[in-house]
Amino acid sequence: MNPPKVKIKKIKEFLKRLPRTLGDKAFLTFLVFLLMALIFGGIIFYKYNILVKKVQPEIVEKPIQFKEKTYQDVLKIWQDKEERFKETDLKQYPDPFKGPAITE
Repeated sequence: MNPPKVKIKKIKEFLKRLPRTLGDKAFLTFLVFLLMALIFGGIIFYKYNILVKKVQPEIVEKPIQFKEKTYQDVLKIWQDKEERFKETDLKQYPDPFKGPAITE
């Protein structure tokens, strides 16, 4: 049993004529593309909206615990950043748009 041979010339000719054929039947082409877009949109809507609502969330038996040490570390980092931010108000920066001061 030999597999059927792919005739590249026929495929090339078909692909060359395809844009012309689609242009001649523009309304039918538009309807086909619109139908494909509606089907694709419906599938995506079903997958990401309807299926998600059907799934029940898992109930965790272990309650969430507050980690005081982690909270204190984050609070310390925030305070350090706040101090550095406030220090910038005290520093005098030169105006980059003014030329150098000419003294005579």
